[in-house]
Amino acid sequence: MKISVVTVSFNSATTVVDTLRSVAAQTHPDIEHIVIDGGSTDNTVALVRQHGSRVVHLVSERDGGIYDAMNKGLALATGDLIGFLNADDVYAEPGSVAALAAEAARSGAEAVYGDLVYVREDDLTAVVRMWRSGAFRPHQLRLGWMPPHPTLYVRRSTMQTLGGFNAGLRIAADYDFVLRCLGRPGATAAYLPKVLVRMRTGGASNRSLRALLQKSREDLQALHNSGVGGIFALLCKNARKLPQFFRRERSVLR
Repeated sequence: MKISVVTVSFNSATTVVDTLRSVAAQTHPDIEHIVIDGGSTDNTVALVRQHGSRVVHLVSERDGGIYDAMNKGLALATGDLIGFLNADDVYAEPGSVAALAAEAARSGAEAVYGDLVYVREDDLTAVVRMWRSGAFRPHQLRLGWMPPHPTLYVRRSTMQTLGGFNAGLRIAADYDFVLRCLGRPGATAAYLPKVLVRMRTGGASNRSLRALLQKSREDLQALHNSGVGGIFALLCKNARKLPQFFRRERSVLR
């Protein structure tokens, strides 16, 4: 099974090498790594060329934001499964992609996902919180459930049907995509109960109160657009984050 991994970067010189090495270390033999850079002014592109041993496409140009860049990556992807690993995230272990491919083959589901840990920006082994997904149950979407988008891999045929990300949303287009993907009648998704990705804290959605408010507005818009829910689902979604801070099983990173 061919897996397309899309990495979006912009002035990511301090973290992108970790991401590139993480992909290079994967045991799965058929990985198509695509890097879409937003026209970095630091040495991000040079580092990609130096360390991106599995990179088959590198595009560096100005774009309309992260979701515009992700759509560019989707347009280039030819894998059976497509997922995203941004330039400040890494896989939890060398077998992460192989595990995703095996579960997709076993289950036949349209999408496969797992668990994620947030780690400190300066220490990829220091767990700040853990996002344990749990099995996919469609009604849970109305209760604020979603899988961690960095662990979500979707079949290319489904991606083409969905039409990519809504670039009109600045922060919550990944949530909008998940709702459109898994909120469809008959949607299928398989849960892999293991940590697949380590994600650095400090993302765009929680850098400031203004960003948090914008994220909530866009989340609510995504819920309305998909017909999945409204303010109750949004409140539940935010409340679901609280237990993540009490899950500090560092053993998941061994």
